[in-house]
Amino acid sequence: MAKRTASAKKQARASVRRSIRNRAVRSEVKTKIVKARRSLTEAPVAESERYAIALEAVRSLDRAASKGILHRNNAARRKARLTRQLVKVGGMPAAAGKASGKRGTAPVPAAKAPDKKTAAKKK
Repeated sequence: MAKRTASAKKQARASVRRSIRNRAVRSEVKTKIVKARRSLTEAPVAESERYAIALEAVRSLDRAASKGILHRNNAARRKARLTRQLVKVGGMPAAAGKASGKRGTAPVPAAKAPDKKTAAKKK
């Protein structure tokens, strides 16, 4: 059945625009990941440059996930694989490679500074 209503036609046009944009972003992400993997495995590259290339790939994955172009778990999986490769090669310390945003681990709150009123009462 053909799309007849004006809103359906508009939605079809918007869908075409979105798919073109999403395809471009996905392609860019894949290109950056390939460049990062090549910098890790092939030619001798400075450690700082290797880290910068990998970081750029991670940023593009985050951006694509936040826009909804990639599923967040898909982006997380790709980032984990890339980070694991980077740590294996020795491009970054192992502690920095671990994700800190895991579920179930609440951040430890910092110690609160005492109020002026409380300090005055104690004196």
